Amino acid sequence: MFTIDAHLDLSMNALEWNRDLRQPVLAIRSREAELQDKPDRGRGVVAFPELRKGNIGLVVATQIGRYVAPDNPLPGWHSPEQAWAQTQGQLAWYKAMEDAGEMVMIKDLSALEQHIALWNDGTPPDNKPIGYILSLEGADSLVTLDYLHRAYENGLRAVGPAHYGPGRYANGTDATGHLNEQGRQLIREMEKLNMILDATHLCDDAFCDAMDIFNGAVWASHNNCRALVDHNRQFSDEMIKILVQKGAVIGGALDAWMMVPGWVRAQSTPEGMHCNLEKLIDHMDHICQIAGNSLHVGIGTDLDGAFGKEQCPYDLETIADLQKLPDMLSARGYQAADIENIMHGNWLRFLRNAWK
Repeated sequence: MFTIDAHLDLSMNALEWNRDLRQPVLAIRSREAELQDKPDRGRGVVAFPELRKGNIGLVVATQIGRYVAPDNPLPGWHSPEQAWAQTQGQLAWYKAMEDAGEMVMIKDLSALEQHIALWNDGTPPDNKPIGYILSLEGADSLVTLDYLHRAYENGLRAVGPAHYGPGRYANGTDATGHLNEQGRQLIREMEKLNMILDATHLCDDAFCDAMDIFNGAVWASHNNCRALVDHNRQFSDEMIKILVQKGAVIGGALDAWMMVPGWVRAQSTPEGMHCNLEKLIDHMDHICQIAGNSLHVGIGTDLDGAFGKEQCPYDLETIADLQKLPDMLSARGYQAADIENIMHGNWLRFLRNAWK
């Protein structure tokens, strides 16, 4: 089944992990077999051949560059300008992949429809370019709002104002606090540009502010449920209800610590914690029960988002195994239309409405 993944950090993997994503996953793992600089070395699950094998023809692909103040212990860049430069290197990689015929940027309705027709023309996907919608994860790299306009001209279509910790525009995971004035201006400017607001990673205070201010299209590219895994990274039931009212789609994430309660980093294992793809469906089903339908759930894996096989479902060897989900959903009682919604239909409807 044609599949859309609404969150992949492809350029980060290419540049910071030094992975040639044109190579198969096993070749990338082999080249990394002796490396120990990152916990997920030799355990990646994402590459272009596996995306094509899994019929994952459209993705939301990120740029990311966090600014960290002197008292911020998180990894990141020491000035917004450095963070901006990092995102521009990532953009250059996407453009190089376009030149190589591996990817194609999707930034409006015409390009979307043309790409969907290509991937559903009945021919094998072996040589088809993977469509990508450019998204910025954390807005720290936008030096001023003028940079938002520059980024839009370069194809940026979605922005998540926050990431982890305190941000220049909004506070994110493990932080608290309302939107500052700069963050409010950012969100208003995004609405003027008809950009998608990604609610993922917003702390509770900033989430409420953003939902009050923003009248445009909202999605949550990769988020799970606080009722199942109690952490501020997840959405509470009340937050899910607000997103449903706004017509949002929430992408289920495959980072194991977000899927099962009690995960201990660098100690827990997917097998030991019984973390499999069924746990993803638990989160999806929770959202569907709140919404009363299957119209607000999609896939946003976050795979190889600084983790690999050591921290994702044990029954997923590569991202191509997303094709296991239709049968699993069917076994849970989901009908064919519901399954199509989850695998691609909800994201397509969302984008068609946002870009019409």
